[in-house]
Amino acid sequence: MDKALAAKMKLSSDFKSKGIKIALLSGLLYGLYCAFLYVGMSKGAWATWYDKEFGLSGFVTTYFLAALGAAINDLSSAGWALGSGTLRGKVGDFFKCIKTKPGMVMAAAAVIGGPIASTAFVIGLTKAGPIAGPISALCPAVGAILGRIWFKQELSPRMILGIAICVSASFLIGTVNLTGEVPEGMVIGILFAFIAALAWGFEGCVCGYGTSMIDSEIGITIRQVTSGLTNIIILIPILGYMSGTIDTVDFVSKAFTDSSMIFFAISGLCAYLSFMFWYKGNSMCGAALGMSCNGTFSFWVPFCYWLVVVVIFQMDTLTLKPIEWFGAIIMVVGIFIIAINPLEYLKKSRKKLKPLNYSILKHFTTVGEASVDDVMNFLGEDYFEYSAFNKESVISAILTAEANGLLEETKFDMDSNNELRVYYRASEEGADTINQYIKD
Repeated sequence: MDKALAAKMKLSSDFKSKGIKIALLSGLLYGLYCAFLYVGMSKGAWATWYDKEFGLSGFVTTYFLAALGAAINDLSSAGWALGSGTLRGKVGDFFKCIKTKPGMVMAAAAVIGGPIASTAFVIGLTKAGPIAGPISALCPAVGAILGRIWFKQELSPRMILGIAICVSASFLIGTVNLTGEVPEGMVIGILFAFIAALAWGFEGCVCGYGTSMIDSEIGITIRQVTSGLTNIIILIPILGYMSGTIDTVDFVSKAFTDSSMIFFAISGLCAYLSFMFWYKGNSMCGAALGMSCNGTFSFWVPFCYWLVVVVIFQMDTLTLKPIEWFGAIIMVVGIFIIAINPLEYLKKSRKKLKPLNYSILKHFTTVGEASVDDVMNFLGEDYFEYSAFNKESVISAILTAEANGLLEETKFDMDSNNELRVYYRASEEGADTINQYIKD
């Protein structure tokens, strides 16, 4: 009985712990995706296009090129997703799922989270640099607010506090860069980072229906294929036409054949893994905890930007001030407060710190009688990782307490496995002694 219980508890805990690790890895990979995307849009033909001497209009360099970069990244990500699905024998499910209602919900959310949010984020990244990460990380707060408005979901005082912390952190980051001599395009970059947060918050608010029914790998494939194709087929031609001065086909063909594609291939891989791990982590440890772990990208975006762009490629570009690093970390704290109740985890941690024998004895002061199996079932969730938590140790603790007058036997019988089962209770004097020496 004790081995089965311990195995069951360990399975549940290991599954949740693995989900947390995957969700945290999602945040790191998101930071790498942003960093390599920035590098890709700064090399080869892109460096020429962004050069003022090349003569492209501000509309083209701000909006058209950002949409093109987002489209190439998403199509690269879709390619990785389709390739992985083919190798793992899941690509058939992609074509089946995309025709279903959950698949269509996922595709609809991808239009909001892809062409709109991704393009807005790339504009923010190219104009405002790494601070676009913490600003766009407001999306969990946006999702919570939209959930309250549309779906009448509860906004507890704790969640309101988390939202306030996130907003304050973004205000801190934004105002630091809007004082003194403001770099060119900084205001536009911050504005579009906010737009990305709004769009991603919308996506996160409405796409749970689809992701709860579709395999995480299939879900991210639907998302990235939809986003990439919508970008390249609809958004890019519209922006090219609006510019009135460029050959859209020529720009697209040059971008896909340029040497910078190696960086887009890396950013696409990181984006594919990041979103897939986000979906998978959420399904394993719960959407709230998974969302908060993924939200650490508000720190990882500027960190990876610094590591890849500044340190590795030594590009002369914007770096974060200490107050901005502080704001990014505060944003992570706010996201966790929105998603989870830290008091519950602290309470659980304190409960686990109590010695096992103390908890065994205290249990008998709260019940009329209990057998060894009853005690193990009650304490198993907290103590299954303890090496001493086994039937032999629990029996020893109970018999020792009985020998010293703290517990007394009430009855015994044979269980369904034809094994002896003995019940005990705390005597009145024994319960008083236990409660006197072992406080709650």
